Amino acid sequence: MENILQFFDQHLILIYLLIFTVILGFEVISKVPTVLHTPLMSGANAISGVVIIGAIILIRNAQPGDYLTLTLGALGVALGMTNVMGGFAVTDRMLDMFKKKKK
Repeated sequence: MENILQFFDQHLILIYLLIFTVILGFEVISKVPTVLHTPLMSGANAISGVVIIGAIILIRNAQPGDYLTLTLGALGVALGMTNVMGGFAVTDRMLDMFKKKKK
């Protein structure tokens, strides 16, 4: 229990920042009209490349015997790649809707 309280005392600003960004993100996303949801989300999924870079850095800096860090890094790369590929697939499908059909 002592370690948990010490962690909160040392990282209080970061915890407040995390709570603020969650609330702000929820408010911004809830105000987006339905028509704009798909284009914005497909673009946001492409930004998940930042997650992939972070996971690669995590794997690179991990000790060879630290299996938890290596597993979390590999999971981050896998989930980030899934999100990026899904974002591009949704964007491609959405753009196909605007192409003229061949007769």
